[in-house]
Amino acid sequence: MTTLKNKIVWITGASSGIGEALAYEFAREGAKLVLSARRESELKRVANATGLSEKDVLVLPMDMLEFELFPEKVQIVLAHFGQIDVIVQNAGITQRSYVKDTQFQVYRDIMELDFFSTVAFTQAVLPSMTKRKTGHFVVISSVAGKIGVPLRSGYCAAKHALIAFFDSLRAEVSPEHIYVTTICPGYINTPISLSALDAEGNQHGKMDDNQAKGMPAHTFAKKAIKAIKNNKKEVYIGGTYEIFGVYLKRFLPSLVYRMVEKK
Repeated sequence: MTTLKNKIVWITGASSGIGEALAYEFAREGAKLVLSARRESELKRVANATGLSEKDVLVLPMDMLEFELFPEKVQIVLAHFGQIDVIVQNAGITQRSYVKDTQFQVYRDIMELDFFSTVAFTQAVLPSMTKRKTGHFVVISSVAGKIGVPLRSGYCAAKHALIAFFDSLRAEVSPEHIYVTTICPGYINTPISLSALDAEGNQHGKMDDNQAKGMPAHTFAKKAIKAIKNNKKEVYIGGTYEIFGVYLKRFLPSLVYRMVEKK
């Protein structure tokens, strides 16, 4: 995909953080946007900030746990724009709790939002892309999907599952000229840790030091857009330390395990 100009790009989790930053960057590239998240007021704020005309940006509030409404949402987008070129699967939640303390329902909730909702949404959108024999799925996984770390066992598991699922999808839809780009962020400066689930499923409510010192979201968005335009299959975007860890694990996994245990 050499250009994003006039492409219809649908972003979930678009009301803040990575999703918001991607919305601005796609708009700069000349794309037309569908912005989805639960908070309509925040989506409208982002839509206005993109600078796009009203006809070129559709605010579509959506709860990613209401799987049964996904087909209806897809039809709304198709009625408005006529097609869907790029889907950015960004909605999700993280975690801050030890396995020994975590209520089992917390794991179910994380997997429902971070994995199963993405699968259901993919199945709802896929028929419109296969019919046109073109399209691009962009899934925001995580470096945590490559390296398991303390306090994030459910989050790591869900992000790991996303990588495997979209590896399979990529192989299946390649003959249809449909692309899949899996993006694994490291520490990005977003408010994601504030809404992380604790052991009882309540909000963590704290900004992690590593998150606060992470790559600015707008810098991440620029790098992500470059990967999407180049049809990259899997990319890692973040600080030197966490990205180096991904490559180090390929060749010296035991060393990485020891580093994580000490950290």
